[in-house]
Parts: sequence; structure tokens; C-alpha cells
Amino acid sequence: MDILIDLAADYGLFLAKTATLVVAALLIIGTLVSTIAAARVEKKSSLRIERVNERLTQLADTLAGAMDSKAEAKARAKKRKAQAKKRAKEQQPDDTSRLFVLDFDGDIRASAVEQLRESINGLVQIAGEHDEVLLRLESGGGLVHSYGLAASQLDRLRQAGIKLTVSVDRVAASGGYMMACVGDRIVAAPFAIIGSIGVVAQLPNFHRWLDERHIDVELHTAGDHKRTLTMFGNNSDADREKFRQELDDTHGLFKTFVAEHRPGLDIDAVATGEHWYGRQAIDRHLVDDIATGDDLMLAAARAERPVYAITHQSRTGLVSRVAGQASRLYARLAEERGMAKARIG
Repeated sequence: MDILIDLAADYGLFLAKTATLVVAALLIIGTLVSTIAAARVEKKSSLRIERVNERLTQLADTLAGAMDSKAEAKARAKKRKAQAKKRAKEQQPDDTSRLFVLDFDGDIRASAVEQLRESINGLVQIAGEHDEVLLRLESGGGLVHSYGLAASQLDRLRQAGIKLTVSVDRVAASGGYMMACVGDRIVAAPFAIIGSIGVVAQLPNFHRWLDERHIDVELHTAGDHKRTLTMFGNNSDADREKFRQELDDTHGLFKTFVAEHRPGLDIDAVATGEHWYGRQAIDRHLVDDIATGDDLMLAAARAERPVYAITHQSRTGLVSRVAGQASRLYARLAEERGMAKARIG
């Protein structure tokens, strides 16, 4: 019995050592592969084009097919075919108006501006005078320079003579409204949040906490206003006044930009930093109509206009996919190892 116990103990120790070596090897491999993946990311962004008309028609046919009789379905298809033929005869080929649909879901850095830029680079080359771009915009705003660039990208469409309609289903506030106001037309859902034409900035200051612990922070600048408010220094009233002046200047530029693109606005009345719901915003001329992006797409499809949704997809190379899997495995092992330590400790 003692021999069996000793063998079992030795075997258990052997398994524990083997498992430890395997885990250590996987951790090392995961670290190496993650490093290689960070240095060499094989991602290629490409545009994905979907003709939405067929999808919308298929949805209607599916619903109708569940309720209509065979005769009703046949009559429905015949009527649709006749209507399409009539529109095609009435419409000249070079007058065909296409609707290109873009989406912009904005974070604080307006990170989606890179995809927006690529889409617009393509559209300004192929869109005709009868075509239209619909931007489905969702953003609560963010950094001034980031949203300034996003708005400038949209302005390229107008400079190219391409009609731009902006739809807001949920929110276009602050930098989001800066983008929206570039559109020739703005539509919003009844309870979409619109406006917030203002500028805000805040930062903590740890000077008193550091001073109590006798910690000095040195900041050297060349130029009286190279740095105004700081997180660690002793901010003076002059620093605060200069900072507020910079905010006012930025607000003034924001107001001027909106007023240039929406000349019918009483800019002083709406540039208070307040926001309004869609129904209220239309009374203040911040938006032109109450509708959703889906309403506009469906109306275009019913009018037999080609509707194209443009999205972005990333194609990841084999090395990156393998590296990603290894990184996730490495992270999982590290997490489980940490949890085990917590339980044991």
C-alpha cells in the first residue's frame, strides 16, 4: 500500500510539473506571438456595398406571403412589375438618382472619421449631379479638432455638388450637430436629441494634495500662454481667465460654422449649450423634417431609386488571425492563473 501511495504521489507530482511546463510554454508563445502581431498587423479595410432595394422588397414579400393567397401574391407581383416598367419608361437613364447611405457612430475622438474619409473619397469620384448621400448620424460630440475634421469631410460632398441629407435617430449634439449642420437637409426622429451648441472643458487639480505632501511639480514653458491650467501646478486667476477666453473663442468659431451652414437659424438663441428633442428642434429650425433614416431609405426604394448602403469591413491576414487566437488564449490563461492565485492566497 505504501508503494502504491508513493507511486501515486510521484505520478501526481510529475503531472503537476508537466502541466506547469505546458502553461509556461503557452505563456511564452503567447507573448512572442502578441509581440509579432503588434509589430505586423495584416489588416486591410475595404468597402462593402449592398443594394438595399432587394432586401426591403424581400421583407415585404415575406410578410405578404404569410398573409396573402396565391392569387393576391400573383396580383401583387404583377402590379409591382407594371409600376416599375412605367417608372423606367418615364425616367431617362441619365436622370437616375441613386441614394448612397453612410453610417457614422461617433465616439469622443470621432474615430469613425477614417472610414468616412474613405467612403467620401470614392463618392466624390463616382456620384453624379442627381445622386444623393444619406448620412445616418449618431454622436453626442467630443474633441473639437476631431469633429471639425469630420465636418470638413462632409463639406467635401457639398463642394462636389452632391446633395447631402443627414438623419438623426437618437442624438446629434455638440460635435455631432457640427457635422449634421453641413447637410443640405436634416431630419430627426421625434425624440432625437439635437443641439448642445456649446463648449465644455474640465480637469482636476492635485496641487493642494501634492503641496501637503511636500511634492513639487516643475513646469517650464517658452511663451506666456504655452500652458494655462494644469493638473498639478498652482493655477492663477490669470490662467483661468485665459482658459475661459480660449473656450469663448472656440464657441465663437462653432457658432460661426453653424450659422454659415444654417443661415435661417437665430444662432444666439440656440447656441446656449442647450439641447432639444426633434419636435422642439424643428420649431427652432435646427432640423428640417421629422423622420427616421429608415423612412428615407424606404421612400427612395418605393420610388424605384437604387439605394446603396456603404459600410466598411476589415480583412485580417492569417498571421494576424493566428496571433489574435494566441493572444486570447494567453489572456485567458493569465486570467485563470490570477484567479487561482486569488483563491489560493
